[in-house]
Amino acid sequence: MATAFLEHVNITVSDPGKTAELLCHLFDWTVRWEGDGLGGGHSIHVGNENSYVVAYSQGGKMTGTDRYRTPGGLNHIGVVVDDIAAVERKVRAAGFEPFNFGDYEPGRRFYFDGPDNIEIEVVTYN
Repeated sequence: MATAFLEHVNITVSDPGKTAELLCHLFDWTVRWEGDGLGGGHSIHVGNENSYVVAYSQGGKMTGTDRYRTPGGLNHIGVVVDDIAAVERKVRAAGFEPFNFGDYEPGRRFYFDGPDNIEIEVVTYN
């Protein structure tokens, strides 16, 4: 039987370039693809060879209930890292305030609210 895995998440943001740049900086990711997206929008795929986040926008003021036009329409994005202390330093240097630190079985984690108030969980299992 094949193993299922999460390939990507697609989030609506106000500025795909700004969000992509931050994610690449914090997590040492790269831009995998950039171009026209659904509904005349613009998408930037950032991640590694196995998975990625799509930063998507149709531009302009985005409000309402349409999930492709509502920034931050999700609970949080979880990112596993090897060196959680190094990523915490990068998060703080980028002007974001980590919160909800926790040690739990089997790892450690913290959260921060990134661009468009999208919550990101940073976790390590080391």
